[in-house]
Amino acid sequence: MVFISLTSAYVFRRGLPTFDGQSNSYVRDWGNVDLPWVLLAINTVVLLASSVTIELARRKAARQAALAPVSSIPGVSLGDEKNFPWLGITVILGFAFLVGQWLAWGELHSRGFYVDTNPSSSFAFLLTIAHAVHLAGGMIALIWATSSSLLHKPPEARRIAVDITAWYWHFMLVLWIYVFALLGFAR
Repeated sequence: MVFISLTSAYVFRRGLPTFDGQSNSYVRDWGNVDLPWVLLAINTVVLLASSVTIELARRKAARQAALAPVSSIPGVSLGDEKNFPWLGITVILGFAFLVGQWLAWGELHSRGFYVDTNPSSSFAFLLTIAHAVHLAGGMIALIWATSSSLLHKPPEARRIAVDITAWYWHFMLVLWIYVFALLGFAR
């Protein structure tokens, strides 16, 4: 709902003139923001890769939870399963995305765009920062899911933690693509 509200405000404000007391007339103060597209595209690829890695972690947790009853039968061996740290890689990629966003904001500052430069730069910062805050919340959930695996919680508890976190993380990817498209195409 936050992003739908911000989108509505973005579209409405973009077409709204502002009264200028100096000239006693209405002026358009919506400026173009020179976004660091390459850096934002790299961030998108990093977030896409993290969505793939968390999906692999989700499937691994589901498989382990499904096979847990079978592995408890005496004399039954499921073989040695390779444990690849998909959740750990997702955590690293999540932090890389947040660092990439920090770099993008720094690049905007070096180009002379700040939160208060013009209404369009305000919205660019507001949308990307709101997404970063939501993603940071996802990072907390991701670290919690990772700790449930490291602490060897029961397979079903791990599956639930990873599953819920994965769905939230996928939503963060879709939301980022939406914000990226909104800033790119709704000029």
